[in-house]
Amino acid sequence: MYTEKLQHFENVKNLGGKAWEHAKVCDWVSSSGIDDCAMHCFHFQQVFELLFKHLLETRTEFGAYPLIHKLDRLLKQIVKETDFNVDAAKYTAELNALTMCAESYRYNFLLNCETYKDMVNALNPLFDQLAEFSKS
Repeated sequence: MYTEKLQHFENVKNLGGKAWEHAKVCDWVSSSGIDDCAMHCFHFQQVFELLFKHLLETRTEFGAYPLIHKLDRLLKQIVKETDFNVDAAKYTAELNALTMCAESYRYNFLLNCETYKDMVNALNPLFDQLAEFSKS
């Protein structure tokens, strides 16, 4: 699902290409039967972070992006500095939770997978908008 939406970045040697690679892993984890959703969380966060940074690099005046990993701040910067139009506040809680769960991945935290899936479902419309925006 995610791989298809970022197909225009397939094997591209930039941040967009890296986002596509993590999207491929997300799709694989979803279909693999792996019961631990923490792996999906890590790669899902990477998809967003790399896509945000790709957009900041390619769509802003100076082509710069911050070294932060906080997804909510990256989205606010995209909205402020590009013509991407979305209510960033609508996604703040989910993006913060996604950032935190990916940071916890290295400590092997077990996630409540049902709650995580709800968060993914809430973020999917944002992902769809970003994927379309990245094509134009």
